[in-house]
Amino acid sequence: MSDPISFSTALRERSSGAHSGSEGAGFMSDLMKGEGTREDYIALVVQHWFIYEALEGAAERMRQDPIATVFIDDKLTRLPALEADLEFLVGPDWREKIEPLPTTRRYVERINQVGATWPGGFVAHHYTRYLGDLSGGQFIGKLMQRLFGFDTNGIGFYIFADIADPKAFKDYYREQLDAAPWDESEKERVIDEVLVAYQFNTDLFEDLSRAKAAAVA
Repeated sequence: MSDPISFSTALRERSSGAHSGSEGAGFMSDLMKGEGTREDYIALVVQHWFIYEALEGAAERMRQDPIATVFIDDKLTRLPALEADLEFLVGPDWREKIEPLPTTRRYVERINQVGATWPGGFVAHHYTRYLGDLSGGQFIGKLMQRLFGFDTNGIGFYIFADIADPKAFKDYYREQLDAAPWDESEKERVIDEVLVAYQFNTDLFEDLSRAKAAAVA
């Protein structure tokens, strides 16, 4: 009889299809193939700002929760970097020029909801965003740097200056997932919420594609 797999492994395996589907969405696929524009990249950064404003606001509320707090680490904070990126990419008046897309509004509402009421749901969104940023996000940042001639301005979101070893950080994070005192029912709920988060990301890329098509029309 084989040993049962760990929760973090189950989570990764159960969400791998959704993760691949999100990455393969047309907007992001075009950007990664070098077929997107600088404006496409800026549009993505704008939506990230709304998402991380919600996520990091939820983290502040969840710091007092004994389960959620072990996942919250200031080294992950992205909002200041996003704001610096937007100032560079859009200008000092960037706050007056940006607005969330419909999917982003729903995504933010969901993060705010679970971030106020459900530690496991908060961790699901936290895991989906930050471990993705520390994984494929590192490649995306380097690619955008090369495609659009950025130095570090404009891609600060992807630079985790305070995390010397992303792999070790991710390994430790997964150990905390395995140590979380969730029963099987709660683990299933967390996995389901990770799938919800990936669906939001896929839907957001579709929104970005529609917004781009409308701007061109």
